[in-house]
Amino acid sequence: MSWISCWRRGPILEPAGCVKCLAVASAIRRRRELASNWDTRQCIAVMSLMRKSWCHICMHEIETQLLVVGGGVGGVMAAVTAARRGIRVTLTETTDWLGGVLTAQGVPPDEHFWIEQFGSTATYRDYRNSVREYYRRHYPLTDAASRRRAFNPGGAKVSDLCHEPRVTVAVLENLVAPLRGSGQLRLLMEHEPVAAETDGDRITAVTVRSRRTGASTTISAEWVIDASETGEVLPLAGVEYVTGTEARAETGEPHAAEVADPLNMQPVSVCFVLDHQPEEDHTIDRPEGYGLYKADRTVDWPNGQLSLTAPHPKTRKPVQHQFWPNPDDDPTAIRPDYADQRVGSMDRNLWTFRRIAARANFRPGAYPSDLTLVNWPQIDYWGGPVFDHPDADAHVRAARELSRSFLYWLQTEAPRPDGGTGWPGLRLRGDVLGDADDGLAKTPYIRESRRIRAEHTIVEQELSLAVRGAAGAVSYPDSVGVGMYRIDLHPSTGGDPYIDIGCCPFELPLGALVPIRVENLLPGAKNIGTTHITNGAYRMPLMEWNIGEVTGHLIAFCAQHKATPRQVRADEELLADFLREIEEAGVERHWPRIAGY
Repeated sequence: MSWISCWRRGPILEPAGCVKCLAVASAIRRRRELASNWDTRQCIAVMSLMRKSWCHICMHEIETQLLVVGGGVGGVMAAVTAARRGIRVTLTETTDWLGGVLTAQGVPPDEHFWIEQFGSTATYRDYRNSVREYYRRHYPLTDAASRRRAFNPGGAKVSDLCHEPRVTVAVLENLVAPLRGSGQLRLLMEHEPVAAETDGDRITAVTVRSRRTGASTTISAEWVIDASETGEVLPLAGVEYVTGTEARAETGEPHAAEVADPLNMQPVSVCFVLDHQPEEDHTIDRPEGYGLYKADRTVDWPNGQLSLTAPHPKTRKPVQHQFWPNPDDDPTAIRPDYADQRVGSMDRNLWTFRRIAARANFRPGAYPSDLTLVNWPQIDYWGGPVFDHPDADAHVRAARELSRSFLYWLQTEAPRPDGGTGWPGLRLRGDVLGDADDGLAKTPYIRESRRIRAEHTIVEQELSLAVRGAAGAVSYPDSVGVGMYRIDLHPSTGGDPYIDIGCCPFELPLGALVPIRVENLLPGAKNIGTTHITNGAYRMPLMEWNIGEVTGHLIAFCAQHKATPRQVRADEELLADFLREIEEAGVERHWPRIAGY
């Protein structure tokens, strides 16, 4: 709806909030579309009192073929893939960084044993190569590090590619740059979805609001991909979705809860980066909630979260971790432990767990200290959900308070190998994560999203190692990707402890991307048709990238064939053509089967 038609609907009582009120009102007056008694000074007067409101007479409008909401890895790949195939795309992102979990949330990519050889889309392999090439071109690497084919900047335990988030930001910006320049892709940063319009089983428009100015933009689109971190379009558009735990009677899953609880979700974590300056004191002010977190004891945490003792995800027995900054280690000797089985001393040092810059990889003096990314069990916040809950914002603040409390404990009370306590030289490196006011990641690490009610819901029995055994995970005729990660559930907001389930290398069925009713919406991130249990395996960035890329292909295919995603899946000929297209584009649909010949 245009601003002129908005005005024609009737009088506007509070035309406030947008700094363009005066300009737009003047433009309307010139077109003689404004009542003669309208006083444009009213806009300015009301604005001064109501800056957080907005004036629908000043709302911007955009028309596009595809709207992608959310600029995480799934959203970026959906937008890039569709735009490369000739679709006009508008991409919105809530923060000022593209990349989501890998950047604004600060989490290096968790992957799998075979990632250097197979088990991803071709574009994801290109991304990994681009990260390494960025380091070779722009960072002062040692000759040995630069020559290493599988160079790992952090030399960390959890990933073969632990690196600084800004590098992924740069790589993704390079991906979208030519598409933005050509006009094929429009990007609205720091815009969050606030409303949606529907017509029957279709979404016709989504309204986003600028977090900088408060101005609103309504985007009319033929297709919508919700690639937001928590599935934010789903409730706005009335799309059927699930949150939290399903009941065992519904899913038949061995580890499902007896009773469904939509508020029982995986915890969030607010990550942060540290270096260590041993001759300096960088102790932060004692957080207000420090005493509460210090005194708290919960199941499986005998010393509370502000300690180096944490439960093992598999056994739930206490594990005494170690901590010492800047060990004199060989970063090439610490490979990822995807099965979480090793017990060596370096594996127990939390400093190297998610280290994103090992100083030994750089020329002498370039990095006086390593950089370590703190995403450890001690900062998992399970106090309550951060969406679909009346206190969601308060829980986000509490999660940030927990992270700062753990940092303060490390600086003041953590045991040292020399018998002392505290590491005051630990320096919070907020600059590495984008300079949030409190020095932490821009946004919490979201492990679990709203999930669409899909034509096919992936359940535990389809990929559990204990259930499937040597048969492997279910192979889907409509598979559109592959992934591998243990079913990894952290202590939940409903009080559940760790649930860690062995997993077979699995596939991604197209049916999990098709909503049960809405015709022109696809999920583009963690909001696919999984359960609370199986989300624990499908939630990784590698899978999110695959999901986004495939949805971008699917929208372009549907536009070309004048079909809906549901029709593509239901029609054998259309489905075969689509699957052939994505295979030719480098999407691995099945895991390789090796046999003699």
